[in-house]
Amino acid sequence: MTATEPPASWFVTGGGIRMHVTERGSGRPVIFCHGFPHTGLIWHRQLAAIATAGYRALAPDLRGAGRTDAPADPADYTNLAVIGDLLALLDDIDAEQAVFVGLDFGAALLWELAQRAPERVRGMIVLNNPYTPRPPRPPSQLWAKAAQRHFLHLDYFQRPGIADRELDAAPREFLARVYYALSGDYRYLDTWRHPPGCGYLDVLPQAPALPWSWLSVAEFDALVAEFERTGFTGGLNWYRNFDRNWELGADLDPVVRVPTYFVYGENDPDMAGFSGRDPLAVMRASVPELRTVTALPGAGHLLPLERAGEVNALITAHLAELG
Repeated sequence: MTATEPPASWFVTGGGIRMHVTERGSGRPVIFCHGFPHTGLIWHRQLAAIATAGYRALAPDLRGAGRTDAPADPADYTNLAVIGDLLALLDDIDAEQAVFVGLDFGAALLWELAQRAPERVRGMIVLNNPYTPRPPRPPSQLWAKAAQRHFLHLDYFQRPGIADRELDAAPREFLARVYYALSGDYRYLDTWRHPPGCGYLDVLPQAPALPWSWLSVAEFDALVAEFERTGFTGGLNWYRNFDRNWELGADLDPVVRVPTYFVYGENDPDMAGFSGRDPLAVMRASVPELRTVTALPGAGHLLPLERAGEVNALITAHLAELG
């Protein structure tokens, strides 16, 4: 496949589920891992650019999202399970290694992938979600304490059915409002001004009419169509496994030992409110092969869309350095 041909679409089954993958280009593989509420579509601008640069760019819909299977049991959404899906993808394309790019849940997934299977990771390019060591207590206990003071989506999402019903009833409204809130155009942590007991739509801002400078109507409609079809439970089940991930990660090496590049938006809420007091210092101490840290002024959480040109240039440069 050449970079100018339409993207290919196929399924991997080696991980025990059917995982949908979109790809462009040929050459050494680069695998893009999305977060919530996204699908592999969030990377479509990167696939075209990285394929043009001479690589095989692949964007799976991760477990529970898009056209990939969504198991009914929430316990099937651990990082360990999804890492199995990614390794099955590598095996399916006969690749010993790949460079991985991750955002949001995809970033957290990559940190653990590098701990569990470093021999399969040529390098990582992580967007916005820095590495943080395993906390001393299950994460849900920390969130429950914070949620006594103000609304916190991490706690709200823990109880099956509640957020699912709210978001499934208004996918277009929710996606517009959460994408806007997470972007550099808004201060997401203002949602913490709302008291406990609110729903997510109660705390999110009203979004301006599309198109936005960084998101077209067609792109937004394509993402909405996926969630109108699937609902949000698959993605929400990732949140419901943070404690299981904490338990399963007890014996992991706390040091990440693969070549890593980190890119973040200066207005990203994960950096400002969810990653500790000095996330860059903590990450540097735990990731000895952290090659570069790049801040994008004015950008928020959705870097693949908000700053596609800069992100594409950085990924291309980092791939060239990895050789």
